[in-house]
Amino acid sequence: MGPLILDLNGLELSSEEREILKHPQIGGIIFFARNYESPQQLLDLISQIRNSSNQRLLLTVDQEGGRVQRFLSGFTQLPALGKIGQLYEKNPSQAAQLAELHGWLMASELLSLGIDLSFAPLLDLNNGHNQVIGARAFHGNPAIVTSLGRHIIQGINDAGLCTVGKHFPGHGAVTRDTHTHLAVDTRDYKTIENDDLIPFTQLSPYLDGIMASHIVYSEVDPLPCGFSSSWLQTILRKKLNFSGAIFTDDLSMQAVKALGDVTERVQLALRAGCDGILVCNNREDAISALDYLENSAPSNKTTAKRLQKLFPRRTLEPALLRQSTAWHDAVNQLSKLNDN
Repeated sequence: MGPLILDLNGLELSSEEREILKHPQIGGIIFFARNYESPQQLLDLISQIRNSSNQRLLLTVDQEGGRVQRFLSGFTQLPALGKIGQLYEKNPSQAAQLAELHGWLMASELLSLGIDLSFAPLLDLNNGHNQVIGARAFHGNPAIVTSLGRHIIQGINDAGLCTVGKHFPGHGAVTRDTHTHLAVDTRDYKTIENDDLIPFTQLSPYLDGIMASHIVYSEVDPLPCGFSSSWLQTILRKKLNFSGAIFTDDLSMQAVKALGDVTERVQLALRAGCDGILVCNNREDAISALDYLENSAPSNKTTAKRLQKLFPRRTLEPALLRQSTAWHDAVNQLSKLNDN
């Protein structure tokens, strides 16, 4: 199982994609809205992927809820986490219950159609600086994010999926969008540790994976977090004692283009200790990355084991899920948040 997580162009596999999926350095696929039309179409696409690959690939998606939900038609429209955070200010116990239901419902619906992993939960702080984060985050208070984060993790695990917390060590304090710009956080480590890092520190024992941000925390390391052994090895692995999988954010994002071509970015990320490398929305880069890994990078059994641990712990039939009282109750309770 290789480290690369790649994307697809459309609703079904092209002949080129069928060939690419045979490559041993691919570890998984990430789906976007362009890959989804209906539950049946997704089942067909997954079948095509499984028939084309020589190994089991990790099938992933960003299904956070709110404005980041790739699968819509045929899925429950999940509220943004920020709505649960707002409720927490009035009724903490009800908010905790809804966070757990949110995680359970999101994960159950994905699992029932054969998706292995959602890159969730988001553990950034919404302190009003970053519009890309905004209501995707539970709250600006790290204690509230930690509390609700623990409950959403529980819900996702109860459904049978693993969790990936993002974007380590916190994305909420910069104004720039790393999709389009280099973003630099000039705070010192102690300030970050006492604020954005708290949810990751407290919840790392319960997370199966962590996605590193593309932000440069200039007082800690001149490299963006996902390429920094200071962040990933010294702090995350050693200080926080985290043993799960570490993912990069998408290596095609503008924030990391200055680090060199895609092979240099892949090399830096692997050297820093990343297990899963996302290369999306650039087929040429994806092929270059595969070629580099095949010819130049030694295989890493530890990385492969960490990724393999992320496969779901159970299977679930779509019809059985939607016939269940638990599904109906979760949909009804969470729909009230969407109405507010």
